[in-house]
Amino acid sequence: MMLVPFLLLIEDDDAIRTALELSLSRQGHRVATAATGEDGLELLREQRPDLVVLDVMLPGIDGFEVCRRIRRTDQLPIILLTARSDDIDVVVGLESGADDYVVKPVQGRVLDARIRAVLRRGERESTDSATFGNVVIDRSAMTVTKGGEDLQLTPTELRLLLELSRRPGQALSRQQLLRLVWEHDYLGDSRLVDACVQRLRAKVEDVPSSPTLIRTVRGVGYRLDSPQ
Repeated sequence: MMLVPFLLLIEDDDAIRTALELSLSRQGHRVATAATGEDGLELLREQRPDLVVLDVMLPGIDGFEVCRRIRRTDQLPIILLTARSDDIDVVVGLESGADDYVVKPVQGRVLDARIRAVLRRGERESTDSATFGNVVIDRSAMTVTKGGEDLQLTPTELRLLLELSRRPGQALSRQQLLRLVWEHDYLGDSRLVDACVQRLRAKVEDVPSSPTLIRTVRGVGYRLDSPQ
């Protein structure tokens, strides 16, 4: 992570965009802004931020589609801003590839805390590695390979896999994973875990619909197993 995080804020409301830009700058971030999804995608072609803060309700291309387009080519962290905590909005956003979401009205300090939590997920930690079937997790290089091929994981997907790999065979509840990965444990945010597990399975499992690595523990959460 850079000493001064570089953020791209995509928000169409002038007042909100200006207020968040000022607040985040005061919190020590460098901020570029865009008022539309199209402008935001154009900025991304010119420079790569450390994280994107993305409003859902944008004119033209909405935030969900912007998120999908980013995910086609890049795994950089994305936090969605949504006007509602509506289940459909949140689930669609997470399935589009977002790492986290914040419900408006947004407090600058709350958003800053979420941003820093997401950015910490990509930081190096221990120097060992772990192997689960044909999946190898290198904690020193912060990389994951499957059958010798590098997997492109978002920082959140990587952190989730790391936390599960530290406790092989142990069931972790959704609330435990929220505290370990997202650094918050709001009850309604269990959707963050389920959506991230779904995306992670699509990358590490041979047959995502019949997982052999990331197992669901009914009534509890998830565990990481070595395939039999």
